[in-house]
Amino acid sequence: MGTDPDLGGRGAAARAMGSFQLEDFAAGWIGGAASVIVGHPLDTVKTRLQAGVGYGNTLSCIRTVYGKESVFGFFKGMSFPLASIAVYNSVVFGVFSNTQRFLSQHQSREPEAGQPHTLSSLLLASVAAGVVSVGLGTPVDLIKIRLQMQTQPFRETNLSVKPRAVALGEWPAYQGPVHCIATIVRTEGLVGLYRGASAMLLRDVPGYCLYFIPYVFVSDWITPEACSEPSPYTVWLAGGTAGAISWGTATPMDVVKSRLQADGVYLNKYKGVLDCISQSYQKDGLKVFFRGITVNAVRGFPMSAAMFLGYELSLRALRRDHAVTGP
Repeated sequence: MGTDPDLGGRGAAARAMGSFQLEDFAAGWIGGAASVIVGHPLDTVKTRLQAGVGYGNTLSCIRTVYGKESVFGFFKGMSFPLASIAVYNSVVFGVFSNTQRFLSQHQSREPEAGQPHTLSSLLLASVAAGVVSVGLGTPVDLIKIRLQMQTQPFRETNLSVKPRAVALGEWPAYQGPVHCIATIVRTEGLVGLYRGASAMLLRDVPGYCLYFIPYVFVSDWITPEACSEPSPYTVWLAGGTAGAISWGTATPMDVVKSRLQADGVYLNKYKGVLDCISQSYQKDGLKVFFRGITVNAVRGFPMSAAMFLGYELSLRALRRDHAVTGP
């Protein structure tokens, strides 16, 4: 069987092609929830390394977080991403799959056959997913990072301090996701929820290109021609590889985004992307933009493997159920 436009390489359901598919959104939700559960502890370490102070390296950060906050410190701020990132990934995967399917069908001379993947359709679908991700993902990332960073040690600077007692760093700035959202809207307006959106756009558009495209090609490369769909092991390996590549290469702009979004817990230090890049470079040199690259790549593998495995297996189950109950 030829390849179809689904993420999993060869067709999970060639019969379902040719129309907008809601199953992609539902499967993306399940994959997103799986990725949050697997990846959040290392995501906390990554955020602390990139935007925090007082951490030497990855192992030092892990020891410090565990020593001061116990194992629960690694799951700080997870409730909001678990609820929201699942929805976010649902939209991202749904947009990518349906856009790629639409483009492949219009490029194919045989609309009834399984359309092969083309680099152009994968690229355009990845860009579309990256743009959509910014609108949904910026507030989600902002709240997650603010909750992860609020126990950071506060250092006196010559910058103006926010006029609230928590600016001393003695008490958490936010009492939970809802309080965090309300505080940001009250002090910074609705636009405050999109702090770091430009940096996220610069991270996610190329990042999703290096996420979906390697996954599709690695999956197709590993899957034997005789097989109609990739095995769970193939999905796990291709998804993990794609995640490590994507997150590793996205680290420089991820550092900028994390710093912009963490800025504002106690102080407002950066005026924008260029100012953040300039100040970070002047203070810490070029190496600062690669801070957390190891944990990003290591975290990217299991998180993305869980994401794609949850997506593919749930998509197949949904389509089998649809085939059984359908006319």
